[in-house]
Parts: sequence; structure tokens; C-alpha cells
Amino acid sequence: MDGNYPKVPKYFLYVLFILGSWLLICLLHFRQPLFQLSGSGVVVILPFSRHASSSAPDDDRLSTPSSSSCDGRYVHMVDLPPQFDVCAEGSPAFNSEHSICPLMSNAGLGPVLTPAGNHSDDGDAGIVPNTGWYNTNQYALEVIFHHRVRLYECLTEDPVAAAAVYVPYYPAMELHPHTCGLFNATVRDGASEQLLRWLSSRPAWAALGGRDHFMVASKTSWMFRREVVDGGDDTGCGNSFLVQPESRNMTVLTYETVIWERPQQDFAVPYPSYFHPSSAGEVAEWQARMRAAPRPWLFAFAGARRPNGTLAIRDRIFDACDAAPPRRSCGKLDCGHGLEGSITCRSPRKLMSLFASSRFCLQPPGDSFMRRSSVDAVMAGCIPVFFHEASTFEQQYRWHERDPDSERNGRSNNDRRYYVFIDQDDVLQGKVNIEEALSRYTDGEVAGMREEVIKMIPRFLYKDPRVRFAGDMRDAFDITIDEVIARISRIKNGENLGRTYYSDGAVIANGS
Repeated sequence: MDGNYPKVPKYFLYVLFILGSWLLICLLHFRQPLFQLSGSGVVVILPFSRHASSSAPDDDRLSTPSSSSCDGRYVHMVDLPPQFDVCAEGSPAFNSEHSICPLMSNAGLGPVLTPAGNHSDDGDAGIVPNTGWYNTNQYALEVIFHHRVRLYECLTEDPVAAAAVYVPYYPAMELHPHTCGLFNATVRDGASEQLLRWLSSRPAWAALGGRDHFMVASKTSWMFRREVVDGGDDTGCGNSFLVQPESRNMTVLTYETVIWERPQQDFAVPYPSYFHPSSAGEVAEWQARMRAAPRPWLFAFAGARRPNGTLAIRDRIFDACDAAPPRRSCGKLDCGHGLEGSITCRSPRKLMSLFASSRFCLQPPGDSFMRRSSVDAVMAGCIPVFFHEASTFEQQYRWHERDPDSERNGRSNNDRRYYVFIDQDDVLQGKVNIEEALSRYTDGEVAGMREEVIKMIPRFLYKDPRVRFAGDMRDAFDITIDEVIARISRIKNGENLGRTYYSDGAVIANGS
């Protein structure tokens, strides 16, 4: 029978043996897959390093863009020393009992949402699909953004050739374990000050004094503006990261900016939602689902009261919801009943089910003006209702609020209606009844506003940062990168942006 098969050369067997041994050694040594299959079927070669601060991935794992398509769009990612790897195993932020580093699995997306059963305790009612959705922590954007930059098609190792320089440091993750309480300035500010000193000592910084550098700080701006004079009260929350001379030169992306500050020091970008698709088809399917969703509630609210009436507008909202006719006007998730309330409001399925069943979603100020809930409302196609100017997308998410299709068609963005504004003072003074105000909108007006909200969904979500996205769709990251590069380009061209820059403690003229 041996004569029926061709003989295999011995050298071929040797080659197979050597290749097999090499692959086995690699798998045992790096302990992570070399390949990953995306939802669109695109194979992505994963970088070996387990540290998010590693250098950019090899170009051969992406389709190489033409040099012309990257002209003016190159980004250089700073290779940080290990001491600035905030979530490295054994680091202070990682070891803290208050650390959120362990919640950053799946490149920051968090755990995959478990499929909802027929009798799900999450109250999902089949609204949320079983793929593309994650239990994403609200502070995860630093990690998500970092992984997206690593897949950016126009990365360069040459900072001189770059239009912008990205600093992959996680200031919010570092601050989180000691955000509030009796921590002195050394604990609060020490790590970020060391990072700024190191950055400003590099040749790449010297070229423009850091004005071509940008980074993400995934908390509100207020958390990085804490200034304590000598002998002052050292309690309170936050650190002084954004008031340091070096950070004032950079473009910093936060969840909420100070809208009254001129010139603007930092720029607000959307909170991450729970939806991180890997294809444009997933997004289109979700948008269609939100257009067809029955919405029995007139308005909805997810949140909690504050002790001693410190946020009176929330008390009025709860009162309005409690007074509404049962099963007709108001749906709510009360997050204020201890552990049970906290668990309830941290269920993405329950939250999205409520918002997807409501016409309007109330967004009063909380600990700050912006709430992650406002982004959740957009994902659910629920018309946001704002009660303070500083909570509106027009004031905070200017880059993402704009509708490029309207601009291309010659339609003013001012003509778009996608939210309702009710002054909280009018509610507190009894001049406006929330239910009556929202009931005045006709079905046609509601449908028109909802469609505008649903069209905003792509601009307010972040794609899955682990895979190549299938389809042509710009998300919050794509918009942010383009706007950051455009801003830095204006700075390089000498445009006066009304900003004061600093170098070794000295003021540099605006626009220089």
C-alpha cells in the first residue's frame, strides 16, 4: 500500500517541525492570540505587548493607506516609560481598593453583556441585541481612545512628521482612587506633575512647547481644576492637572468643559455608551430598531435624589413622575435606594429598555452639568430634555452635535430640533409643569426630533477598538481626531486662538 502514496521529502518534515515548535513557543511565551477574527470577518494581527502603553502596532496588520490620504493627518503616539503605565499590574492605581483598572477588559469596553433570556431579570424585553453591547464603565474613554489610536491608519514614529502628538496617559484613572477625601496635594498631584515634567523635557515638546500635543482625561473638567492655597482646606475633590502650565499648552479632551471660559482650555467629547459596534450594518440595524420601538412613556428619568434637597430640580422631577397617571406618562429608574438602586441603575439593559420606551428623557444636572445618561438617551433615540444651558450638546459636544449632512445640503444646524430646553428655575418657581410642557408637542414634531436624535447615534458612539470596522461610518473618535488635528494645524499656522501659552513659567504671546 505504501506504493500508492508519494514519498514526502524529509526536509519538508523538518521545516514543518521547526515551524510548529516556533509557533508553540510564541503562544506559551506571549499568552495571547496572534490573530483575532472581527465581526466583519477581517483578521487583525494583535500586538504582542499586554501593556496599553506599548508602541504602535505594526503597519502590516492594517491596510496601508496611501501617503496622500494621510497628508496632514499623521499622528505620533508618545512611548511612555513604564512608571506612567497607570493600570500596570502592581501600580498604585491598580492595587488600590478603589481602582477601576480591573473594569477595563476588552480594550476598555468592559464585560460583554450577557444575553437576555426570555424571562430576563434585567427587564430588557429584547431591546438590546446580544452582540456589540458591553457593560462599559463611564470612565473608560482613556483606555478605549488609546486602543483606537493604536489602530489609527496614519500613525507615524516620527513626531516631526506628525500633525498631532498623542499622549497615552490616563489622568482620570490615576486620580480615581483618591478623587475625594483627606488626600494631600502630593498624593493628588504627584503622578500627573511627574508626567508633565517628563513630557516637557522631551525634544518633541520643545518644538512647539507642547501645543501640538493632546490627550484624554475621562472625567469632567472640574475634577482637574482644584487649586488649594497654602494653608487652605485640603479636603474636596480632584487635582490641579488642568491648571499646570504644561497642560494649558496641550489640547485636553474631557467629558465636560467650562463653557464660560474664554479662551477654551479643554474640549468636551461624549461619554462612552454601552454600544461598540464592529460594522456599519450593526449601527443601521440598531437605528432601525429605535425608529420602530413602541414608546408608551411620555418621559423617563434615571437617577437619584440628593440629600437635603441639594439638587431641587431632581426632587421636582421625582414629584412630577410620582404624580403622573400610572402606566401612561412617566417611567423611572430610582437609583437612590441603597445597593438595590445602584445595581438597578448600573444595568445597561434596564436603562436602555426604559429610554427606548420613552419619547423624552429628562437630563437635569447631577454632580456636574453633563451626564452620561444624555449619551444613553441618544443611543435609545430618546429626545433629551435639558434644564441648564451647560448641559446642552450645543455648548458641550460642539464637534459631535453638528450634522455634516445638513451642512452639505445648505441647511443650517440652527434649524435642527432634536432636544427640549426647560429652564430649571421656571420649574422650581412653579412657572412650568414638565408633563404639560412635553405633552404640547404633536406626534409629528416628536417624530421629527426623534429622527434627528437617531441620526446622531453614529457620531456619539465609539466603535469596537479591537478590530477593523466594516463599512464607512465616522464615530466619535473619528470626529475628535479630525477636530484636534484641525485645531493644532491652526495653531501651527499662527492663528490667534485667544489662548495664552506658557514656557518655563513665562507667557508666550497668543497665537505664537
